[in-house]
Amino acid sequence: MTDAQKTKLPEKIQTGIEGLDDILFGGLPSNHLYLITGDPGTGKTTLAMQFLLEGVRRGEKGFYVTLSESKHELEEVARSHTWDIDPLSILEMTPLVEELIPEAQYTVFHPADVELVDTVDSILRKIDEVAPSRLVFDSLSELRMMARDPLRYRRQILGLKRHFAGRNCTVLLLDDRTADGDDLQLQSIAHGVIMLQSLERDFGIKRRRLEVRKLRGVKFREGYHHYSIQTGGLAVYPRLIASEHKPNLDAKVISSGIDELDLLLGGGIDSGTSTLLMGPAGCGKSAVAIRYAFSAAERGENAAIFSFDETTATLLKRSCGLGMDLQSHIDAGRIVIKQVDPAEMSAGAFVAEVRDAVEQKLARVIVIDSLNGFINAMPGEQFLMLQLHELLSYLNQLGVATILTLAQSGFVGPQMSNRVDVSYLADTVLLFRYFEAAGQVKQAISVLKKRSGSHERTIRELRLSAGALEVGTPLTEFEGILTGNTRFIGNSTDLEFLGTTAKN
Repeated sequence: MTDAQKTKLPEKIQTGIEGLDDILFGGLPSNHLYLITGDPGTGKTTLAMQFLLEGVRRGEKGFYVTLSESKHELEEVARSHTWDIDPLSILEMTPLVEELIPEAQYTVFHPADVELVDTVDSILRKIDEVAPSRLVFDSLSELRMMARDPLRYRRQILGLKRHFAGRNCTVLLLDDRTADGDDLQLQSIAHGVIMLQSLERDFGIKRRRLEVRKLRGVKFREGYHHYSIQTGGLAVYPRLIASEHKPNLDAKVISSGIDELDLLLGGGIDSGTSTLLMGPAGCGKSAVAIRYAFSAAERGENAAIFSFDETTATLLKRSCGLGMDLQSHIDAGRIVIKQVDPAEMSAGAFVAEVRDAVEQKLARVIVIDSLNGFINAMPGEQFLMLQLHELLSYLNQLGVATILTLAQSGFVGPQMSNRVDVSYLADTVLLFRYFEAAGQVKQAISVLKKRSGSHERTIRELRLSAGALEVGTPLTEFEGILTGNTRFIGNSTDLEFLGTTAKN
């Protein structure tokens, strides 16, 4: 082989599904036979139609051979996605059709009345007449049942593969896995295998994921990738790999717009870092997180808020009550608020939303409120840390300041705990606590760690008053605030002053 032949990459064709083409690094190598396998309802027919319609869009002939679904069912699928499948040639072979109309676009066969070989030969003759560039064979379960014998079935599939070799045709074979277990012999014949899976949950929508099991001769993204079936086809969310994204080394300090809070953090938080706000419910975590998004918009930068725990209307009303008018910045396109329902969105879809906010809407501050909702969006908590680590690494490399909130169980005392410990993943950790003073319940804020620089070791009061979010001076008159066993060690005038400022 010459050097040119050794370095020549196989020509690829796009599938018409953006996320899948990303996983395949551009598409499927052309003129090969591929197996698309998955249980009924996982979207195999939808994927196949998108593949053929992408060919039509590029001026290529598409041919759909259906052995299990009728013409009417295929048309219903197309209508549900607002597709026009008239340009496709469709060969229908169903056992219950009673009429044969040669003039029609759809040809009907009776597999119960003919042998397997005769049926396949008839199909191949029709395919040779059309000479398509893209072909879908749906589904192999019908051929498997007609063959009955595994050896005969395998030879028929090998015959199909040899028939299309050198004919400039890319073939998708759909298999609904009705045979016991995975058909590894069938997978060994195909040039590539894509498996679609549907994961049942006790509540909420199904979690769907796909995996490229094999693809000969080319590189692809391994592992599971979430996808959803939407109007318009499959939406595939490639697994995030942070190392594939070029780091942004232009670091800067992100201000909250509150001088005392910035002093507590040693000047502010740094771009390209993640900050975790941790504490009991209602102690001001969300308010502080939103303050960073609001301040970024005030500076003319873009920010995105992903709210798991409250509606957009409630978030806007509460923020306005604290002196942060988010609506004007939303209208100007500087702030995007996404209300996330963990029962309706997979973790892969959520990561895709975050990427869109950063790469398309150029958000420099991302707020995720809260991680408790993100945990609920995962089909299995054992993968939470890896998924979150990749997301934070990706955002850090692009120079985005990420603010995350985590609600701890309990309100006061040593019984407060985290469902999942993610504090080690964050570059900066702020701890929020309730404490009692002058007969009132107050909030305190402190910085436990900051990897990117120095910070105050003090504990300051956090005040959520009408029209303002304020951070007070260090609480030097108290001990035990972080443990929940607060003890006043100052003089009575200090305590009276603290009570007065809270009332004001």
